[in-house]
Amino acid sequence: MKVLKFGGTSVGTIESLTNVKNIVDSLSEPAIVVVSALGGLTDRLIATARMAAEGGADIDEEMDQISSRHIEIISALVKDEKKEEVTLKVKVLLKDLGDIFKGLSLIKSLPERTLDLVLSYGERMSSIIVAGILNDAEHHDSLEFMRTERWFNKDIADRSLTDELIRKEFLLPLKRHCVLGGFISRDRDTYEITNLGRGGSDYTAALIAASLNGEELEIWTDVDGFLTTDPRIVNDARLIPEMTFVESMELCSYGAKVIYPPTIYPVFHKNIPIRILNTFNPSAPGTFISDHSEGNPSVRGVSVLGKCGLINIEGTLTSNVAEINTRTYNALSRNGIGVLLVEQPEEGSSLSVVVPEADLSKSVKHLQSEFSQELREGEVKSVRGEGEISIIAVVGESIKRITGLGPRLSNTLWRNGIEVKTISDGASETTIAIAVASSDSSKALALTHEAAIR
Repeated sequence: MKVLKFGGTSVGTIESLTNVKNIVDSLSEPAIVVVSALGGLTDRLIATARMAAEGGADIDEEMDQISSRHIEIISALVKDEKKEEVTLKVKVLLKDLGDIFKGLSLIKSLPERTLDLVLSYGERMSSIIVAGILNDAEHHDSLEFMRTERWFNKDIADRSLTDELIRKEFLLPLKRHCVLGGFISRDRDTYEITNLGRGGSDYTAALIAASLNGEELEIWTDVDGFLTTDPRIVNDARLIPEMTFVESMELCSYGAKVIYPPTIYPVFHKNIPIRILNTFNPSAPGTFISDHSEGNPSVRGVSVLGKCGLINIEGTLTSNVAEINTRTYNALSRNGIGVLLVEQPEEGSSLSVVVPEADLSKSVKHLQSEFSQELREGEVKSVRGEGEISIIAVVGESIKRITGLGPRLSNTLWRNGIEVKTISDGASETTIAIAVASSDSSKALALTHEAAIR
């Protein structure tokens, strides 16, 4: 049994949905199909909800456009015998959505949970429509089995409960294709509608594939697969036909936008391969992701992650480098801040840490508090932050074994007038991460790709 996920661009138009229909209907056995909201709809729902909360006068016009788009697709693609049923279900959801917008315009406020509720309508409607388009499919409501819990004021999947509910919802072997909306969920305690965050449809598909021990997870998108770098910046980016789970996780974590990074973890632990495929070019082989490694160290790809902040902890740090590292990680992680890069210092040097730019100010404050005694005694001289930083990540299995790669890449950038703010070389088996000013990121990406990819 396969799990197929189709993103917003894949379900965005009559033409792309026709491709989805042909892809799924051609399968030799029933599959689980996870779909996003119609392309661009999630952003529109956010904008309309905010407009309503501000007392905007164009809510009716927005709802007319949202409604007409869904009804037009139903009219064009849903089979005649299902058209009335699908239209009725979608119109009920559209009316409920319109009522919520009217309510927001009255209270002139947009609570977090109300926005979550608004966003859920995109996947609820698209999944009903896709189920009606396919030849032999049934609709499943994700709100019945996807569960979240609160952690650091964020909604994250309750893996054990969700796993149990998924196995109860989908009895194997499947008799028909099963279509459901990705992204959406309910809080396990309050039963309020929540979501799995940006890229949550990928994650929904991965959780289902892992729970049901699927044969393969297929992510259908608008590109042929993973490329060696961003083709919008580097013209000679090439398709990567095969890669490991670890390589794909690293590239995604450092900015490659092919799939949502957490997607990989559930299937990685079950050793379920992922295939990235193009809805608009279904005959292309795509990228196959598994645990298989070629064995020889090589660079698989180069990605860039922007909107980062650099923190320098400067001082003598003579005999307790390991302790400084550990305390830095702990001080940030217990406050819900992810560390993107750490330069491993030699004795007597400063420590550099890269965090999301949105967390830079509070990260500096937390570290100043953590090292307050050392700051008073002079062992740590300062904890300073710098914004507008990007990370260039060079990823490949066993990259650590490529002698001199880090210094060679650093020298390439320096020779071309790009300051290397810090570099993490040797701490990871698979990634060399280089921090540069965001204004230099495109040039740095192109130079690093040219130097690293053979």
